[in-house]
Amino acid sequence: MGKNPHHDEVSMFAAEFEPAILTSRRRAPRAPVSLDASIGKAGRTLCKVIDISINGVRLQTHCALKRGTSIWLNLPAIGQVVADVMWADDYTAGCQFRAPLPLEAFEAMIADNPAP
Repeated sequence: MGKNPHHDEVSMFAAEFEPAILTSRRRAPRAPVSLDASIGKAGRTLCKVIDISINGVRLQTHCALKRGTSIWLNLPAIGQVVADVMWADDYTAGCQFRAPLPLEAFEAMIADNPAP
């Protein structure tokens, strides 16, 4: 019986194959930034954006936010957006925007406000 000349190549390829496993629930990569923003329709509560994507944001706040609440977030160059608080831990919160941010405005904002 003849030996298959491609047998070793196939075995080597199969041994190197690892299935992709998604370890993050994020729909879009987050960009680290450092920018001042505010919370509330009147924008009276100051906060700092730590990272942001077109779908969500992580904030440092001076007041504790509650998971499951909705907030008005005032972002520079974008304006007011509605976001749902998905998690909150002391004075840090992760929020999901109700509608994705416009890509051009998002890219300009992260270019102008990189993390230190």
